[in-house]
Amino acid sequence: MINPALQRGREEFRSAFFSAKGLFIIAAVFSFFVNLLMLTGPLFMLQVYDRVLASGSVPTLQALFLLVAGLFLMMGLLDFLRGRVLANAGARFQAILDGRVFEGTMRTALIPGERAKPAGAMRDLESIQQFLSGPAPYAFFDAPWTPIYIAVIFVLHPYLGWFAVGSAILLLIIALFNQIMTVKPEMESRKATALAEKYSESVRREAEAVRALGMIETTKQQWGKQRGEALQAQMLHSGRAGLFQAMSKSLRLFLQSAILAVGAWLAVQNLISPGVMIAGSILMGRALAPIDQAIAQWRMFTRARQGSRSLAQFFATTPVSEPKTALPDPAARLTVQDVAVAAPGSRTPIVRGIKMDVQPGEAIGVIGPSASGKSTLARALVGIWPVLAGEIRLDGATLDQWSEADLGKLIGYLPQDVGLFNGTVARNIARLLEDADERDIVQAAERAGAHDMILKLPNGYDTEIGEGGTSLSGGQRQRIGLARALFGDPPLLVFDEPNANLDAEGEQSLIHAIRQAKERHRAVIVMAHRPSAIAVCDRLLVMRDGTPVAFGPRDEILKQTTSNHGQVTQINRSVAGSVT
Repeated sequence: MINPALQRGREEFRSAFFSAKGLFIIAAVFSFFVNLLMLTGPLFMLQVYDRVLASGSVPTLQALFLLVAGLFLMMGLLDFLRGRVLANAGARFQAILDGRVFEGTMRTALIPGERAKPAGAMRDLESIQQFLSGPAPYAFFDAPWTPIYIAVIFVLHPYLGWFAVGSAILLLIIALFNQIMTVKPEMESRKATALAEKYSESVRREAEAVRALGMIETTKQQWGKQRGEALQAQMLHSGRAGLFQAMSKSLRLFLQSAILAVGAWLAVQNLISPGVMIAGSILMGRALAPIDQAIAQWRMFTRARQGSRSLAQFFATTPVSEPKTALPDPAARLTVQDVAVAAPGSRTPIVRGIKMDVQPGEAIGVIGPSASGKSTLARALVGIWPVLAGEIRLDGATLDQWSEADLGKLIGYLPQDVGLFNGTVARNIARLLEDADERDIVQAAERAGAHDMILKLPNGYDTEIGEGGTSLSGGQRQRIGLARALFGDPPLLVFDEPNANLDAEGEQSLIHAIRQAKERHRAVIVMAHRPSAIAVCDRLLVMRDGTPVAFGPRDEILKQTTSNHGQVTQINRSVAGSVT
């Protein structure tokens, strides 16, 4: 029985494919007339040999030549239009699924271990688009004409017809062997190439460490080994595919000559005319062309077929977000009740038993040793990691009652690793919005204490920061990330290690930003190792091994010195020292 999710994924793929069915029908109509006009050549040859040469009539030759020239011109125009229609069909198919694949890719990137993988779904979609837009579909449109051409050859003479049937069967056998002998090498080639690309990308991301630790030679050797395996698999596949393609082409040309020999023998026996002999050879060439073309384009076809299966599976595992009813702007009131959190795609909780509430104008600090679950909790509070049990409610509504776009406007999230995008500082603060009010951008920067820092950049707010903000220091990226979190004055602010890369001035700006947010009655949650970040927090949640250890007013939590919480006591003492 087919998995219902996989069935939905296949239906989604088919729906996009058949959205261009009108264009495919037009291409099929053009193919009908193109193949019909393909008879022009054989018929012209037949008339020249059997009528013009026999009668010696030059006017007849002139009339036939003008007619043939017009028909071939029409055939060329229709063939060109067929190619353009198929290109438009491929483009429409890709345009329909581009957004869907991008959204699904973003969802997949939330799964640990998947972010570093190449966007395979994008490549699958592109392979299908290239297949639809290229010459490969011609074989499918022209294939139904093979028996028609062979039937016409039978009309010329049964011997020629049976020879054409045998030739077609021989080429079909080669096509079948091509499929059998190349499918496994192609899968191994794609797998090996993907592994080599993945390793290369991981090394590129860690280029600084690789260079500093003298690992260039070892990583190059490892990459070379994987790349060699990929090249070997590619050579095996391309060698076999090339062999069958060469066999098919050579055999088709030989068979065209062979049927000419058969026709010549029949002509010598006065069973057919010389014109029939030439026409039969041309017709068989047209009859066998789709088979030969299918073998030549088989690699692209198998890629598209595998891509369609992969996309259907991809759609099944990344369902479309259902439309949500718009809710009124919420108050900054967050309730977390018995929450257990797991990474996307997993059922094993990393964090469990979390209970807390955050009121408007209140800041909650979350502290604990490394791997205690602070970042996991932060991801759950902003809705990017799933809740296995319990509830997270913002002003009474669970987070999944908002659409992703609407929820994003209600949350100011500053992750540990601040990722910025290629563009200006202003666009990054505005969350890439095209029509953002410039006053809102500057106001967010001022609230983050980053306004003066931005003005010192070469072009101020219009400074291009490069991919990932590579032109900025870690502290600058973190302060711009804080401004982005504050853009639009969202009611809920979640900061994960917000002062990890900040100097003393930056930490003061952060503390001032939290105080201002509290004055505006915003709810603030700060995950922190360094004590200064929670100096302005009202209450503290202490975590260890994914579970809450203590939750209450900051000063009371800081005074806890019981031996049962030795690790927490050490943190509390450092926090207390910072506050005092």
